[in-house]
Amino acid sequence: MPRLYYKEAQRRAQKEFRACTSRGEYPYLPVLDDFVPRDRLNRGIDLGTQSIPLEFVVGTCTGVRTNAFARNFMPMLGEDSEFATKWKALCQAHIEEGIRDPIKVYEYMNRYYVQEGNKRVSVLKFFGGDTIRASITRILPPRSGAREVELYYELLEFYQLSRVSFVEFSKPGSYLQLQQRLGKGPNELWSEEERRDFSAAYFSFREAYEAHGGRQLRSTVGDAMLAVIQVYGYQALRGKTPSEIFGLVRNVWEEIVLQQEQDPIDVKLTPEEKKPGLLAKVFSVGEKGAMRVAFIHDKTPTESGWTNSHELGRLHVQRVFGDAIRTTAYFNALESDPLAVIRQAIADGNTVIFTTSPRLLPASLRAAVEEPRVTILNCSLNKSHRYIRTYYARMYEAKFIIGAIAGSLAGTDDVGYLCDYPIYGQIAGINAFALGAQMVNPRIKVYLEWSTVGGAEAAIRRLTDRNIRLISSRDLTRKGDRSWTSFGLSLISGEDRVILAAPVWRWGVYYEAMLRRIQDRSFQAEYQESGKALNYYWGMSAGVVALRCTAKVPPSTQKLADLLQNSIRADLCYPFRGKLYAQDGRVLDGDLTPEQIIGMDWLAENIVGSIPEYHELNETAKATVDLVGVEAVVKEKH
Repeated sequence: MPRLYYKEAQRRAQKEFRACTSRGEYPYLPVLDDFVPRDRLNRGIDLGTQSIPLEFVVGTCTGVRTNAFARNFMPMLGEDSEFATKWKALCQAHIEEGIRDPIKVYEYMNRYYVQEGNKRVSVLKFFGGDTIRASITRILPPRSGAREVELYYELLEFYQLSRVSFVEFSKPGSYLQLQQRLGKGPNELWSEEERRDFSAAYFSFREAYEAHGGRQLRSTVGDAMLAVIQVYGYQALRGKTPSEIFGLVRNVWEEIVLQQEQDPIDVKLTPEEKKPGLLAKVFSVGEKGAMRVAFIHDKTPTESGWTNSHELGRLHVQRVFGDAIRTTAYFNALESDPLAVIRQAIADGNTVIFTTSPRLLPASLRAAVEEPRVTILNCSLNKSHRYIRTYYARMYEAKFIIGAIAGSLAGTDDVGYLCDYPIYGQIAGINAFALGAQMVNPRIKVYLEWSTVGGAEAAIRRLTDRNIRLISSRDLTRKGDRSWTSFGLSLISGEDRVILAAPVWRWGVYYEAMLRRIQDRSFQAEYQESGKALNYYWGMSAGVVALRCTAKVPPSTQKLADLLQNSIRADLCYPFRGKLYAQDGRVLDGDLTPEQIIGMDWLAENIVGSIPEYHELNETAKATVDLVGVEAVVKEKH
């Protein structure tokens, strides 16, 4: 029998050899000596003896035995060779009593290279073994900043908590997300039971994922599993069979496919003219009556200036469209189950739903997967989800002009800036304001404070205590609010304040443009033509951002503001152009891309202050940062 097994193993080896050769790949075992210097091998870390996944045993330590095996560890040498005789003896031993002696391996970048025991690995791989006992020496790669190296070090940190090394990701930050999605604290250790539960869920998921064609994707099983957890939660996978999980994988397959993209987000900077596709026309058949549109908010207009601005946008589209649409507002969605609120909006007949807070994103995604014929958009930025689209405004364009106004009026004084959340889009606003001020007043400093660290009034007080009188405060007012800490660029003297200028979020224009695109089916055609997550990031050129100056602004400064606004609309002025100098000494040269602007986690050199640490934020800010926080704050949390 071992002789027949060896012949079959040889056949597999020859098949692998031919396949590798046809693809132009090296057909034998990779050799660790070829890419890790010997002196680094001599400085390895002894990890003791453990069970390791056989699928991660991929090569040999030296080139002595490499030609004896094909790349899949199947034997290449003739059946009459001494090598074949030993292989068959090991095969017989495995059949009779199992292979018990541990092999010796080097671990490098979560892959194992055999120092002693190549034939044992070969035999166990032939019989489809899952694990093998091994004495392990770890070789750490130098920190180079390369993506794969940083991912490996993230895995090592995760392993210290979980003792799980078989789950792998292709994107930085995924291990932190997994720890959070599993309900674990940032430094919380896993119990043995949690480890067993996760292992069972992972391997059941892998079977379902591969049954759906996952091996054809460039992403990892871990990427796909995290995508499913983001939609359904970890509990949906616990204790489930592969057949039960298969349905979940099928439902979110587009989300899983998206994970293989290195740049999964398609940022749309302007409303593009699209012709409706054939499928969109098919979907339109049978639709009658007024379009029903829901606006779901996390707060009320009297509690939140943000909600108030979106509610004004809803009233705008209801007025513009008249009987062609029916709009409904749902408030305080977070006081109950936000998913239940969205489901209720769908049950009420709404076919288009805008959720206006990043904190409603998880529920929006789940509902979009459950109800694919309902269009759901979430007001947030930089999220890579295929089943929903996100929308936001380039408010940094208005902030740049307001900074220029502040700089022109400040003289030798410094100015202040009050921000709410360290999330995507907000850091760009801070930096644009600072650059606008610096453009007209090269020596000016911008003092930065955060309303979510100790409260808005305390933050304003810290600025005025420095004799700072020009302060860019919150962009929006609550319904009926008359608080001087609430709105725009103000000149403050004691208890008096004079509003000079304010950015304008024109959500009504935004919603009107979106709904017209949904009506003419260009919105649907855009989805069909793109294989990525769609993020709308429109600005002044689309009419969704504007600037309003009061009569208190001097005529010459008003002319400057008008000139800048018209230049930005015409794409002649770009706030993030040329050499940019950061607080930490970095120099960025050339026009920043939209992705660089969205993901900013650095501050301009003329800003006095810093991005707050996670523990400093209030609870609302933490909840928002958990979903759309800039990378620096999210990393600090963990």
